[in-house]
Amino acid sequence: MISVIVVFPKLEEAKSIKNLLVRNGIDVIAACSTGAQVMNLTDDLDYGVVVSGYKMVDMMYSELLEYLPDTFDMLLVASKRYEIECNDENLFYLSMPIKAADLIHTVNQIYDKLYYQKKKKKSKPAVRTEADKQCIIGAKQILIERKGMTEDEAHKYLQKKSMDNGTSMVETAQMVLKIF
Repeated sequence: MISVIVVFPKLEEAKSIKNLLVRNGIDVIAACSTGAQVMNLTDDLDYGVVVSGYKMVDMMYSELLEYLPDTFDMLLVASKRYEIECNDENLFYLSMPIKAADLIHTVNQIYDKLYYQKKKKKSKPAVRTEADKQCIIGAKQILIERKGMTEDEAHKYLQKKSMDNGTSMVETAQMVLKIF
């Protein structure tokens, strides 16, 4: 899930923006006034958007941006003079005063970008080490020899068992090697 966090120096501002986003169908998990609060929240999250003011109670937006995981993007809401500083690929910018429609649209665009990245990352097949490959081959050999399966049947057996047990194919192959 992609999370949205709002952080501004005045908690009332953060709550106001949070309420605006929530009213427009964007799920916001928190409104904060410090960068430390945001960093604590991001430790437990996979992907997200941080809607931020230029300066928080304890740090500048640039410091917070450095601490954010790579799977988080930041939307900086600040006066026009700070637009020049926005040259990071994970940083988006809206100048003050903002229009509600612009804010909603920009957050949705960032959300869509992160959703695409997340989906793209999930679709990549797992990269197996040579040791993992040998473990799977060894488990297949045992199934072929002791159970009289073909290589395809042994492969499908390992796949099915790994899905049934909720483990990776390598872990299932290791279990087969221990059992036999």
